[in-house]
Amino acid sequence: MSNKVGVPREITAGESRVGLTPESALQLVKLGHDCLVETGAGLSAGFSDEAYRAAGVRVVATREAVYAEGDVIAKVRPPQADEVALLSAGKTLISFFYPAQNKDLLEQARETGASVIAMDMVPRISRAQKMDALSSMANVAGYRAVIEAGSNFGRFFTGQVTAAGKVPPAKVLVIGAGVAGLAAIGTATSLGAITYAFDVRPEVAEQIESMGAEFVYLDFAHSQGGGQQDGAATGGYAAPSSPEFREKQLAKFRELAPEIDIVITTALIPGRDAPKLWLEDMVAAMKPGSVVVDLAAERGGNCDLTVPDQKIVSPNGVTIVGYTDFPSRMAAQASTLYATNVRHMLSDLTPGKDGVLVHNMDDDVIRGATVTKAGEITFPPPPPKIQAIAAQKPKEKVRELTLEEKRAAEVKAFKAQTKSQGILLFVATALLLVVGAVAPASFMSHFVVFVLSCFVGFQVIWNVSHSLHTPLMAVTNAVSGIVILGALLQVGSSHWLVVALAALSVLVATINIVGGFLVTRRMLAMFQKS
Repeated sequence: MSNKVGVPREITAGESRVGLTPESALQLVKLGHDCLVETGAGLSAGFSDEAYRAAGVRVVATREAVYAEGDVIAKVRPPQADEVALLSAGKTLISFFYPAQNKDLLEQARETGASVIAMDMVPRISRAQKMDALSSMANVAGYRAVIEAGSNFGRFFTGQVTAAGKVPPAKVLVIGAGVAGLAAIGTATSLGAITYAFDVRPEVAEQIESMGAEFVYLDFAHSQGGGQQDGAATGGYAAPSSPEFREKQLAKFRELAPEIDIVITTALIPGRDAPKLWLEDMVAAMKPGSVVVDLAAERGGNCDLTVPDQKIVSPNGVTIVGYTDFPSRMAAQASTLYATNVRHMLSDLTPGKDGVLVHNMDDDVIRGATVTKAGEITFPPPPPKIQAIAAQKPKEKVRELTLEEKRAAEVKAFKAQTKSQGILLFVATALLLVVGAVAPASFMSHFVVFVLSCFVGFQVIWNVSHSLHTPLMAVTNAVSGIVILGALLQVGSSHWLVVALAALSVLVATINIVGGFLVTRRMLAMFQKS
C-alpha cells in the first residue's frame, strides 16, 4: 500500500516557501507515493492549486485534513506545538526542526510516537549532498544577502571612471565561507566589488581566491604556536574556535572595519547560538552609509546590534539587516530547491520505489537526520561511518631564495647546460670527421649545414617550456615546409646519398606538417562553440 505525502500551508508569519512543488510531486508519484496539499499552500511561491491538480496532487481544504490523511508530512519551517499535536504513531514528519534549540518540541514529538526527520540534521557527506537542504537554502540566502545589501547601500558596487568623476569600488567582507558565504562572494565579485573573505578553515582559501576574492589570513601561528585554526567538525560543519584564536580574529576585524563598506556574516555552529564576531565597536568604526547583513540573525546573530526580523540604523549611520527569511524572499527558487531535497530524502526512504517507507536506521543519512522514532528521541546521532571530506592541509608558502642562493642555483644550471652542450658538440665534431674522411667535398658542404641545423634546432626547441610545445607546432609546420623545399632542391643531386637523405627529409617533414596541423586543429576545436 502506497504512502500519502501531505503538505500543509506554512503558518509561520512571512514564510512563503512550500515543501512540495508540482514538479517534485510528479517525481514522488514515480516512487509510488500519492500526494495531497492544503489549498493555497503554494500560492506565495507562485504555485497555484490548479498547477498541483495538473500534476496529480489532490488539494484538500484544511491543515487538519492533510495531517489526518498524510502518512508523511513535508514542511519547511519547524512545526509549532499545535502542529506537532496533529501527529500520531506511524506518521513521519520531514521538515527543518533544529532539535538542539527546540528540546520541548522534541519531547512533544516523542510523545506522539511519530518519526521526525530534521532536514537541518542531514550529515554533510558526499552521498547526502542531494538532500542537504541547509546548503540549498544557504545558497539562496547568500545571493539574496548581497542583493539586500545593495538595496541599502548608497553607492555602486563596481568602480567607475566617468566625466562626472571617479567612483571607487565597494569593499565587501564576507565572514564565513560556507555555502552561503561562497554564494555571497560570487555575487559580490560579479557586481564588481573588492571582496574579502574570512573563515576559520584555512583549506577554503583556495576556493575563495578562485572566485576572485582575497582570503583574510590571521598571524596566529607565530603568536600561539599553531596554524590558522581548523574549524571543521565531524559532519562537515564548523566547530567553535579557541579563545586565543577568537581574540586574534576580532583584532583583525577591528583593523578592517574602517575600510569595509559592506559586511555579510554567515557563521553558524550546529546546536549553538551564533558566535558574536562583528561587535558594537566595529560597527562604530565603520563609515556612515555602510551596511551589515547578518545571515545568522535567526540563531542570535553574528553582530552585536542585530535585531531578528528587523532592519535598524546604528547611531553612526550603519544599516544592520537582521532578516531571517532571506530564502523566503525568493520563494519560488527556494521552494524548488527544498522540494527537490525532500524528494531525494523520500527516494532513500523508498528503496523499493513502491511507495512503502523503509526507515533504515543503519543508513548514515537517514539515521543522522532522524531525531525521534517510535516514541524514542534519537538525537544526537552517532558520528557518520563515512566522514565528511577531510580537510586538506594548507599549502606551505614557498620560501623566497636569498641573493646568494639564486646565484648558486644559476651557476649550477649553467654548468649543467654547458656540460650537455659540450658533449653534443664533441659528438657532432667526431661525426663530421668520420664522414669527412670518406665522403666527397660536395657532400660535406651539405652535411655540415645539416649538422648545424640539427644542433641549433635542438637548442631552440629544448629551451621552450613544455606547456608551449602544442602552440609551437603551428610554427614548426612552416619550418617543415622550408625543409621540404630544400629537400626537393637536393633530390636532383647526382650522388645517391644526397638523394636518399633528401627523400628521407621529404618524408619526415611531411609527417611533421600533417601531424602538426591535426594537433593544431584539435587544439583550436576545444575553443569553438558547439
